[in-house]
Amino acid sequence: MAVKVHGSTYSSATRRVLACLIEKEVEFEIVPVDLMSGEHKKPDYLKLQPFAMVPFVQDGDFSLYESRAILRYYAEKYATQGTNLLGKNLEERAQVEQWLEIEGQNYQPYIYPLVMQLMFFPQMGKTADEKTVKENEEKLAQALDVYEERLSKSKYLGGDFFSLADLSHVPLTHYLVNGTNKAYLIKDRKHVNAWWEDISGRPSWKKVLEF
Repeated sequence: MAVKVHGSTYSSATRRVLACLIEKEVEFEIVPVDLMSGEHKKPDYLKLQPFAMVPFVQDGDFSLYESRAILRYYAEKYATQGTNLLGKNLEERAQVEQWLEIEGQNYQPYIYPLVMQLMFFPQMGKTADEKTVKENEEKLAQALDVYEERLSKSKYLGGDFFSLADLSHVPLTHYLVNGTNKAYLIKDRKHVNAWWEDISGRPSWKKVLEF
């Protein structure tokens, strides 16, 4: 039975889940949720996801939300098929978990406002707030300096293998690089840029972009 992914195909959180399912060779179907019309805030959807966020997955009788929890679940459930996204031992897994936390706590909080302000706000007829942009650009730059140091010593964030830690960064970084004027934050850092060119070129991500 195919996994049902309730979400929007332009949502960064939904996209990271789709990329994970493709990497793990898990059959799925997308159940569209129209964010622009506020479908995620309506009673029927709130019964599935009470925090009005996407995505939400149904896997037979089991259901789950929060994208990083979903990533971990499928990486574990299908550990023996597709790409190993967790590492081969406890130490590698710990590194993956560390960088997943870093992405959630020290990357997303800064890149998300930039993407919203510079890419999505204009599409909605809104004007970007220069102060918000400047503050988050500075904080993201500081975080990326740490990434540059890490990636000067390691091909990927968790080690020498592509993992959930890398995968989780792809959707919002894609929007930053391709939908804003802040691509230089990635491009001007030699090792970060090499990492980005690698992970954004994976077949799984190219497939996600087709949806």
